[in-house]
Amino acid sequence: MVLSEQHSWGKNKVFTFQILRGRWFMVFSSFMIMSVSGASYMFALYSREIKLVLGYDQSTLNLLSFFKDLGSNIGILSGLINEVTPPCVVLTIGGVLNFFGYFMIWLVVTKKIAMPQVWNMCLYIFIGANSHCSTNTGALVTSVKNFPGSRGIVIGILNGYLGLSAAIITQIYYAFYGNDSKSLILLMAWLPTAITFVFLPFIRHHRSIQKPSDSKAFYNFLYLTLVLAGFLMIIIIVEKCVTFTQNQYYVTVSVMLLLLILPLAIVIVEEHKIWKRKQENIYGDDPPKPLNVTTEKTNLVISTKKQVSLWKNMFKPPSIGEDHTILQALFSTDMVILFLATICGLGGTLTVVNNLGQIGTSLGYPPHSITTFVSLMAIWIYLGKIVQGVVSEIIITKFKVPRPLMLTLVLLLSCVGHLLIAFNVPNGLYVASIIIGFCFGANWPILYSIISELFGLKYYSTLYNVGSIASPIGSYLLNVRVAGNLYDKEARKQMAALGLKRKLGEELNCNGGECYRMAFIIITSVSFFGALVSLILVLRTREFYRNDIYKKFREEARTAENERTVTQNRTGEPAANEG
Repeated sequence: MVLSEQHSWGKNKVFTFQILRGRWFMVFSSFMIMSVSGASYMFALYSREIKLVLGYDQSTLNLLSFFKDLGSNIGILSGLINEVTPPCVVLTIGGVLNFFGYFMIWLVVTKKIAMPQVWNMCLYIFIGANSHCSTNTGALVTSVKNFPGSRGIVIGILNGYLGLSAAIITQIYYAFYGNDSKSLILLMAWLPTAITFVFLPFIRHHRSIQKPSDSKAFYNFLYLTLVLAGFLMIIIIVEKCVTFTQNQYYVTVSVMLLLLILPLAIVIVEEHKIWKRKQENIYGDDPPKPLNVTTEKTNLVISTKKQVSLWKNMFKPPSIGEDHTILQALFSTDMVILFLATICGLGGTLTVVNNLGQIGTSLGYPPHSITTFVSLMAIWIYLGKIVQGVVSEIIITKFKVPRPLMLTLVLLLSCVGHLLIAFNVPNGLYVASIIIGFCFGANWPILYSIISELFGLKYYSTLYNVGSIASPIGSYLLNVRVAGNLYDKEARKQMAALGLKRKLGEELNCNGGECYRMAFIIITSVSFFGALVSLILVLRTREFYRNDIYKKFREEARTAENERTVTQNRTGEPAANEG
């Protein structure tokens, strides 16, 4: 009896260790990290506090948001570090950067330190936002490499959690800090850092065999995230209609946290399947069947040709879908086209995301509605990422439609949202925030999937971050240079009409539909141009997408399975961990 209990305890202990070391718990850990990594999406919630305390005009505030976008997308260094070190290194760097950057901003807005220069604030928000690159690289890229045959849905779900993170953090903020936007900045400093440090030991690369059942598991993950998103959307809408007490916020946050950890049940189920297969291999009645392995002698031919110069080779890229070097990808025509189209698309949608609070104020929406816009936009960003990650995967595998066509459609849809803001359609900001949130979210999985498909996974950590640079470039051109300057110009015109003069350090505000009209007409034109540019990439890649783009990974999986079987038959023991 005692021996039986000890044996059972030993098996449970081994199974628990397998879960914690397995690739499925690695995915769950990535979900948790990404679910609190969207602080860069919350600028609209605390930007007014910065503007009020520091007396910034809109151009200066937009400059700050540009450095936030720059930090959250300049991740080439993170990518290079991740190429040569384990993922835990880049995640640790991200956690430290996040805490330092946002904690310094909190010290500024609470006046615990002297008022800094504008460049100091730009540096702080750049550092805080740059942690976004590190967590993305460490968590998302590792997950894609562990599940290359399911990359579309993997990217979609992980980006979906990132999109939901603004709504998740907002609910926690309401429960523990009330409606104090200064405390929100403090929460943004410590919470993502704490979660990252808790889960980073479990983020690692796995040499494992991908099975057809993996896709089913990811669809189960997807269904749970949809339930979480639906719950958050209902809560946000109810909060708009009813004033919640602190205890009611505690209840909603408790339910939200329960929904967040529910994917752990799927992890346990998947690891139990692996556990059962191992036990069958060890204790099965039938001995392993011999496997006929034929080996062929191969004559090794050592080439005497000199290695082609790196700089010459970068202009001779391999076929689409093969592993490109970093330079080959950077200088390829396809990357240039993708980069230009993404600048046009993300530049316009980011202008709305960063200025949603100010746009709502200028157009006369009440403050509570503006908070609702920002929270609901997080839901639509999530849905954009999920829909594009999953639906585009189905479309390209079943109907062989080029994935860049999804980018074209998203850019065209965003034009509708921009026009609703430009012409101040009654209650149009509600619809515009839905459209723009969806399009902004959809852009990311499309971009990351196209990069992985066209240029391979060998240097994906770096190329993934190279593609992200399009976002701050678009933000600077359309948000800072266009929207910010035109807003301030109209604000000064309104002050002059009233015979007023702006005092030094006083915030500059504009009211009415004229504040953003011309800016969003320009942004609509740029987005439409981006859609036309993306059509060129559709034409260039249509032959590639007509083929089975995942065939290579299935063949590699079969080869790995054969090697595992050979090892098992030779030793009489199961091969290394499948999970």
